[in-house]
Amino acid sequence: MIEISTGISIPSSAAIGHSFYVGHFGGVIINAKAIIGNNCNISQGVTIGVSGLNESRGVPRIGNNVYLGANSVVVGAIDIGDDVLVSACSLVVKNVESHHVVSGVPAVIISSKGSKGYI
Repeated sequence: MIEISTGISIPSSAAIGHSFYVGHFGGVIINAKAIIGNNCNISQGVTIGVSGLNESRGVPRIGNNVYLGANSVVVGAIDIGDDVLVSACSLVVKNVESHHVVSGVPAVIISSKGSKGYI
């Protein structure tokens, strides 16, 4: 009932740190096995999900102080470091080291300024 009324799907089995913030209503999907660190912010339309084949199949592990922009998709057995900013409408399918800004489809590093000021 809550998922229908809010448009947000966050299973209780997802490991989410303190101070997690969903900025806007709707379209948020988080896989039940996702791991999200402390003080992370996500916008509307974000998907954190499963992808890959065989031994590379899995869900993301997201660090602390990460900002996921509107309609971004983060999928697969990847690691997103601390203080990362994923810009709006980006597709992240590879690891992102800490303190980077990524953008695009597929996402590439565009800056080393990180998420400071967005969280």
